[in-house]
Amino acid sequence: MAAAAQIPADAPHIPVLLRPLLAAVAPISGIWLDGTFGAGGYTRALLDAGADQVIAVDRDPSVFNMAKPWADAYGDRLRLVEGTFSQMDAYGDDLDGVVLDLGVSSMQLDQAERGFSFMKDGPLDMRMGTTGPTAADIVNTADETEIANILYLFGEERASRRIARAIVKARSQAAISTTLELAKIIEGCLPRSKPGQSHPATRSFQAIRIAVNTEYEELYQGLMAAERVLKPGGKLAVVSFHSIEDRMVKRFLQLRSGSQGRANRYAPEIEETPAPFKLKSRKAIGADDQELAENPRSRSAKLRVAIRTDAPAGQVDAGDIGMPRLNGGKA
Repeated sequence: MAAAAQIPADAPHIPVLLRPLLAAVAPISGIWLDGTFGAGGYTRALLDAGADQVIAVDRDPSVFNMAKPWADAYGDRLRLVEGTFSQMDAYGDDLDGVVLDLGVSSMQLDQAERGFSFMKDGPLDMRMGTTGPTAADIVNTADETEIANILYLFGEERASRRIARAIVKARSQAAISTTLELAKIIEGCLPRSKPGQSHPATRSFQAIRIAVNTEYEELYQGLMAAERVLKPGGKLAVVSFHSIEDRMVKRFLQLRSGSQGRANRYAPEIEETPAPFKLKSRKAIGADDQELAENPRSRSAKLRVAIRTDAPAGQVDAGDIGMPRLNGGKA
């Protein structure tokens, strides 16, 4: 069946890089896993393009309630699973494809009560699910060094120490409980943004959200899980939105496809083991002019696709793919 890239008129969220993703993984058939279901954009497109079944995974139970108006139309072809994509071994095996759309969705940002946005006042939560520590827990209980490390390592915020110091000083007067309270503290540490520049709190909010949801660890474990569950010829497609995520995906696929090359050409050659993946393309796929006009959020998005071989799955060290880690990190 030909891959159709129609975005449903009732979709609350426009899936990024949908057309190039469908083209890169065509032809589409068999059983697929969408590890970041969200508003269901990728899942619906995969089903409409020919997938026999999609296992739709998300840690946020509210997204499945939003899918009720259309989910039943797919019957047994759609299987909804509350969970994390790092645990995809438990949801399926011998899969024909895995799709991951990383980061926070625009509909989560739009919900002030979720606490993701510095543009709307809401409780300082930031959890993609319903369990575990909140952003308020981190901001109000972590020591200054840990906060600085989170901001620097997870958000690449150069003013991390200054912001961490201001947070600790502010919370000594009263607990920081809302998004706008935190955003105001961060703004006070940085120059006023110029027209066209991102909000001063962007990097810090990103970093705290990543810490709350252990997003880098989730990605690291999820990439290895995808290697285990994909059948030979199965396709892995990952859409990322910032440099650290893309670096992790790029290095993982380079390492697992044998295309990383030797750092020292004079070093003795090491006997190569069969590579578990074959790259669809060495370069990431970005948004074209049409998509940029339709969906400005796609400006920073990068798509990487690889094909599973019949080589055995293996283990990868987090450091080898550039995963930031707080232990031993410096702000």
